[in-house]
Amino acid sequence: MTMSTYTQIIYQIVFSTKYRERVLISKENREVLFNYIAGILKRKNCHLYQINGVEDHIHILLHIHPSIALSALVKDVKIASSIFIKHQHLFDGFIAWQEGYGAFTYNIRDKEKMINYIKNQVQHHKVKTHREELTELLIENRVDFDEKYFL
Repeated sequence: MTMSTYTQIIYQIVFSTKYRERVLISKENREVLFNYIAGILKRKNCHLYQINGVEDHIHILLHIHPSIALSALVKDVKIASSIFIKHQHLFDGFIAWQEGYGAFTYNIRDKEKMINYIKNQVQHHKVKTHREELTELLIENRVDFDEKYFL
């Protein structure tokens, strides 16, 4: 009898547009982008709980299949979605995604809270900038960081 692999790790992945340019303007085209990213994640056997974003960044809440490395997944999503955005002419002024990303883990008990947090990104960013939000996430998750790398 062989042992199976069991995991229950919820990740929130956050990444920005290059130079944090506010180019993801069209809400309709954001939905097209989010559906495309959902397809990438499904093909990689990842379970998407929620995806949303605003003009300069997106949030993805998901469970990553145990055979997939986080950094490889983020790289694949960013490369494929960048090509898709450019080929489909979804957002004028889109250059690329910013080089880095944030990834944070959550307990399964926090899943609904995190889904709601990501669903409400538009409202959330009426009072808080992406920089403020990312700083809070880094502090809340006890991640050491240097603000000089915040472009």
